[in-house]
Amino acid sequence: MADFFIAFINILSQVLILLVIVYVILSYFLSPYHPVRSFVDRIVEPMLSPIRRVVPLVGVFDFSPIVLILLIQVISSVLVRLLYTLR
Repeated sequence: MADFFIAFINILSQVLILLVIVYVILSYFLSPYHPVRSFVDRIVEPMLSPIRRVVPLVGVFDFSPIVLILLIQVISSVLVRLLYTLR
């Protein structure tokens, strides 16, 4: 049963990281009103908002997606290690 949760956490973290990367790329090319971009925005933006309150903009650069990717990796790693110890 723990193997199922480990696989689920790994897949979920990879999908979330991919969505963050797609969010950044789409923000350069698509209008905010495009259906694909609005779908991705509805998923990623709630995770980025709290980070943006803490991490300030550096010039015109927004580092919150990088921080979010690192947080996703750390949290998934901690959860997977915890599940490995419970096996």
